[in-house]
Amino acid sequence: MDPVIVVGAGPVGLTLSLALAAQGVPSVVLDEGSGSQEPRPARTVVLREDTADLVGRLGCRELDRVGLRWAGWRSMRRKQLVRNVPLSGGAHGEEAAPLPAPLHLPQHELSAALRAAADKEPLIRLVPMSRIDTLEQDRDGITVHTREPGSTWWRGSYLVGCDGARSTVRKLLDIRFPGRTAVERHAVAALRAELPWPGEAVLHRQPPWRNAGAEVSARPLPGGVWRLDWLLPADADLVTPEALITRVRDTLAGWCGETPAYELLDTGVHTLHHRLARRWRKRRAFLAGDAAHLLGALGTQGLDEGVRDAENLAWKLAHAWHHGPAEQLLDSYQAERRAAVAARLRAADQSLPILRGGGGLRTLVPGAARGHDTLVADGHLGRGALGAPPSYSHSPLAPPHSEAHAAVGTPPGAPVTDVTVTAPDGTTARLRERLGRGNVLVVLVAPGTGVWDRRHWRTAGVMPRLTDAVGALPGATELLVTESYPGASAHTVLLVRPDGHLVAAFGGVRPRELFDAAQAALGRAPRDERVPGDGEPGSPGTEGDGPGREKGEGDDRAEAGARRVQRPRTRIHADGAAGRP
Repeated sequence: MDPVIVVGAGPVGLTLSLALAAQGVPSVVLDEGSGSQEPRPARTVVLREDTADLVGRLGCRELDRVGLRWAGWRSMRRKQLVRNVPLSGGAHGEEAAPLPAPLHLPQHELSAALRAAADKEPLIRLVPMSRIDTLEQDRDGITVHTREPGSTWWRGSYLVGCDGARSTVRKLLDIRFPGRTAVERHAVAALRAELPWPGEAVLHRQPPWRNAGAEVSARPLPGGVWRLDWLLPADADLVTPEALITRVRDTLAGWCGETPAYELLDTGVHTLHHRLARRWRKRRAFLAGDAAHLLGALGTQGLDEGVRDAENLAWKLAHAWHHGPAEQLLDSYQAERRAAVAARLRAADQSLPILRGGGGLRTLVPGAARGHDTLVADGHLGRGALGAPPSYSHSPLAPPHSEAHAAVGTPPGAPVTDVTVTAPDGTTARLRERLGRGNVLVVLVAPGTGVWDRRHWRTAGVMPRLTDAVGALPGATELLVTESYPGASAHTVLLVRPDGHLVAAFGGVRPRELFDAAQAALGRAPRDERVPGDGEPGSPGTEGDGPGREKGEGDDRAEAGARRVQRPRTRIHADGAAGRP
């Protein structure tokens, strides 16, 4: 089968190609540029805990060397400290804090790490200086043409446009991209200096010194480097270098008492737009990242959402690539991701008039300035409507309601908690480490597993019956065991999608319900025939009886690289016979 064509070699396109390769799917990445990227310290990205883990699993495990996890978040208003939030796993090693620390790093460092990982992957072919100008689809695949200097026809099974806000793929597909222009503008500077809050991110609203504007933020990077952002008025003139230097000096003096020694590394003006493509799929072509959406006001992170696009789409494309057409599964990409980003944009658009001085509307909304500062912090810290990981509770892949469903701390459709799990071969890992391999995960909550020898607990309690039920599930599956899961009682069985979102939870081993839920998660209709091990579940036993003991119960890897077509609109088949694409 032909590889997947990824148009665009930015962070989203490279993440998608690596995620496909991890599931045995080859891809060719058509890069409009030369493959090199100019270092810009003032152009940084923030990755949430789950997206940073995803990038790490794909081969970029050195990001903490070039990035920084914040030790805390400090909100200030005028001369007062509004909130000081410690963050877990941050620069100061705080582990007891309830909120995970985001990872802040320069975007060129992220791109370089992803490209290095892609260069090592035999299933990925990077093709620089390849700008597409033609896109054609048929029943069996998709054909694109790249213009000079490397004029070539490429054949693929699917195509994903990750080619940015001015996406050529989106234009060739004739997909509208409505929204709002210049929602916010920020003056940006990257500098090296000593500030009073080492390792902490700071948001200062209405600072009490001149030239500060309505809001300024400081986000730390390694090596004593900080990114500073000043919110500009909607009617602001162009920011001159002299005016920006004045802002830097006044802001540092306002925070430190006097302007400390500093080294200015980079400056710029960042304009934020809010746009959402009408469609994210057109037959065999998809959009992801900035080609599908633009956001960023109030701390929301466009690149973070683009990485979520790649994770969501990769496992669905991999399933269709390995197992044949899966239309409902592929349709669910648009249904889930577009709805999630639309909700994020809607929350930002509703909050902006309130937080930016919306006149009469502000007086109708309950909550003092402290509550408004908390709302702004949500977008930066990855929580609430502006920042929390998406939940696909209304996904077309959601299983039908069943009385067998059990309530746990994670609602259906939400990302699962990253607990420690044990595989049947005895290996122990974090649950997130088992994601992204194309497998549907079945996790049994079995207190006391750690004190049992694996030779015994694999054949004890409900494990034989659960193993049979898992073996009968559609698609690739993996059975795991955990000592505990938030909100789950002993012998709860969790069904988890390959991208880490919970499908359903069951009280005990229920082969029929488990099978139907797995069918739904893969976009298939439930089947009527019985599955092995189906029957009435037994009643749960007690801790110490072995893992989940219940009373009364004893692909082929294809070569990377798209096939070139030497003549326009002619495909060269594997046997050498020419035909229409």
